[in-house]
Amino acid sequence: MIKSMTAFSREVYRGETGELTWEVRSVNHRFLEPAIRLPEDLRRLEPAVRERLSARLQRGKVDCQLRYVASPGALGSLQVNHHLLAQVVAAANEVGEVVGAPATPLAYDLLRWPGVLQEEGQDLDVVMTQAMALLEATIDGLVAAREREGARLGEALRERCDRLEVQVAEVRRRLPEILAQARQRLLDRLAEVRTELDPSRLEQEMALLAQRLDVAEEMDRLVAHVAEIRDQLTRRGPLGRRLDFLMQELNREANTLGSKSADVETTRAAVEMKVLIEQMREQVQNLE
Repeated sequence: MIKSMTAFSREVYRGETGELTWEVRSVNHRFLEPAIRLPEDLRRLEPAVRERLSARLQRGKVDCQLRYVASPGALGSLQVNHHLLAQVVAAANEVGEVVGAPATPLAYDLLRWPGVLQEEGQDLDVVMTQAMALLEATIDGLVAAREREGARLGEALRERCDRLEVQVAEVRRRLPEILAQARQRLLDRLAEVRTELDPSRLEQEMALLAQRLDVAEEMDRLVAHVAEIRDQLTRRGPLGRRLDFLMQELNREANTLGSKSADVETTRAAVEMKVLIEQMREQVQNLE
C-alpha cells in the first residue's frame, strides 16, 4: 500500500471527565521524528504516545498535540488546610504583640497564603485511558489520509512512467535514422579527401562513431528502471527510499542520453525525460 507522509487527522471526545482533542499532522522527513505536546497534568502519557506513533508510522515529521478541558464536575474540590491556617494566624498575632498593634488579617489574604487553600487532586487515570483510545482513532485517521494521498501519488507516478516510456520508444524508433544521418554527415565532410584515406581506417572511424552514438543500453536501462518502479508501486510497506534511488538511476541514464545526442529531437527527448524524472522525484519525496 502506497502511503504519503503528508496528512492531518483530528479527533474529539466529550464525556463526563471533559473534552479531549488530538491533532496529528505529518510531513515528509527521512526518518520518523515525532514532536509531542501534552497538557502538564498528562505528561506521563508521552512514552506511551511515542510508542504508538513508532508502531504505526515508519517515516515523517509528526506533530502530535493533545488538548484537555476538564468538566466542572471532574475538577477536585477546594480544601482548607486548617493546621497551616492556625499557624499563620498565630504568627500574625505574635507579630502584632511585638509591634504593639493587634493583627487582623483578612480572610482573603489568608486564603492567598501558599498552602492554606488546597485543591483535591483529580483522578486522571480515566482521562489518560480515554486519551490513549482517542489517540488510536486519530492515528487511524492519519494513516487513512496517508493512504488516500499515497494512492493519488501512485497514479501520478504511473502516468509519468507511461510518458517516460513513450519518450524512450520514440528515441528507439529514430535511432537507425539518427545513426544513418550521422554517418552521412561524416561522409560528406570527408568527401574531398576520401582518396587520401585508407578505406579500412574509414570503416573503423564509422564503427567508432556508431558506438559513441549508440544509446541502446541506456534505453534498456531506462525501461528496466521504469518496470522496477511499477513493480514497487504494487508492493506493501515503505518504498520511498527505494524509489528515490531509482530516480537517481533514471536521471543518470537520461543525462547520458543527452550527452550522446546527435540531433535536436534526441536532445529534446532527453530534456523531456529529465523533466518527468524530476516531477517523479518530487512526488517520491513525500512517500513513506
